[in-house]
Amino acid sequence: MRISDLEQHLPGSRILGDAAAEFDAVSYDSRSVSTGSLFVAIPGFHVDGHDFLDAAIAAGAGVLCVQADHEAKWRSLAESDATALLVVPDARAALATISAALNGFPARKLNVIGVTGTDGKTSLSHLVTHVFETAGERSGLISTAECRIGAEVIGESGRFTTPESPDVQAMLATMVDRGCRWAVIEATSHGLALNRLDNIEPDIAVVTNVGADHLDFHGSVEEYVSAKGRLFEMLDHATNKGVQKVAVLNRDDPSYALFRDRTSAHIVTYGIEAEADVRAIDIAYEGWASVFTVRSDRAEFRVKLPSPGSFNVYNALATTAIGSAAGLDPETIVRGLESWPGAPGRMQLIDEGQPFTVVVDFAHSRDSLRRVLKLLRERASGRVIAVFGCIGERERERRAGMGNVAAELADFTIVTDDNPYTEDRDTIIAEIAEAIRSNGKREGDGFEIIPDRREAIARALHIARDGDTVLLAGKGHEKTVVMTKGSYACNDAEVARSVLQK
Repeated sequence: MRISDLEQHLPGSRILGDAAAEFDAVSYDSRSVSTGSLFVAIPGFHVDGHDFLDAAIAAGAGVLCVQADHEAKWRSLAESDATALLVVPDARAALATISAALNGFPARKLNVIGVTGTDGKTSLSHLVTHVFETAGERSGLISTAECRIGAEVIGESGRFTTPESPDVQAMLATMVDRGCRWAVIEATSHGLALNRLDNIEPDIAVVTNVGADHLDFHGSVEEYVSAKGRLFEMLDHATNKGVQKVAVLNRDDPSYALFRDRTSAHIVTYGIEAEADVRAIDIAYEGWASVFTVRSDRAEFRVKLPSPGSFNVYNALATTAIGSAAGLDPETIVRGLESWPGAPGRMQLIDEGQPFTVVVDFAHSRDSLRRVLKLLRERASGRVIAVFGCIGERERERRAGMGNVAAELADFTIVTDDNPYTEDRDTIIAEIAEAIRSNGKREGDGFEIIPDRREAIARALHIARDGDTVLLAGKGHEKTVVMTKGSYACNDAEVARSVLQK
């Protein structure tokens, strides 16, 4: 692609140097630049990509995309005329557009479903994908837990809950090449705010629920909600692909009115308490399954969903609304709901024949931990033992919040590692423990501290008795614990299975 081909897609941009300069790859990391790449210099939170322009040139970058307000760092290159420069108002937004253009704007050739919310995004994304695949609709999935087409892995999210835009667009292009008709994309607040999901051209947008999360990044609840609202605004500007644009909203959640007013798309509501277009009634629980009747203007049918909790009932309702909007018949939707194997690390039962329950879940905030512990508390015949830590580089209040919830709803807690990243693991653990202690729990009686997560899991399983429930929370599908220096392998489900088998 020539950089002159980009001007029509990048309002406010200008080219300095050879407008016919070509590139065949795009990178925002100078270490991944190869000959013929276009390097986008992004002003980051910790480092500025403009400080690596010379490194990108040395690595073979033929074109540099720079941000207009950082001219002091690229002016000398423009004057030397040695490298073509693409000057843009916003480098991060440009990265997304360049990535989409280089891949032929793949989202315009797919029907795209965007899934946002505070909790339940991953589970809902997987459930929707499963239902569509059950219906014979070849679908691709981009989620925190997996990026795949059918059983084929097509990419990794890495540390990010949403991959960067070059990866997103490359995966969408792979879906097009593999003959997918649908793409299901988990749309996180970070991904939306940081332009990683620009040019995904959604046809259906759905929200699970909205609480307060990632305030360390967004700064306020208003900004957090506004970031999620971008998904619904995208509906109004997405390419017309011959299908109706639909916003699927949770009628029981306080966010309903906020998102309803963000789009002119057709609104479909779902819920349990309030009157909604798709509603669940007569809810009951049988073992690990949720049984309920789905009532809509199209049909009424009974469903036995092989996952517990009202939050999974809500996900089933949202999936029904999405499936109906996409033209799936009720029988097919029911078949998909009832055969769902679950999402990796989300309310995942670990059964090796032991006389107690072991559950792996991604709950890693106060509200999500409360939701899961409350469900397990209601179902447990014995004690509830919780194993969790708290991720680093997030708001510190999260640690005390999770500790308070554990003290309230768990009989015994083992405080351990999550991903401390650049923070001190012992400081994070101590702040969680202090919250548990302040609620009247004594160390050695109501809780223990075992930093190594593998040892913590083994300890919890060794002390569990018949009828107890052990929750391994916070890591879900993840396979490593990332420390200040290095990391160690730990997939909660695999570690638990190994310990139980021994």
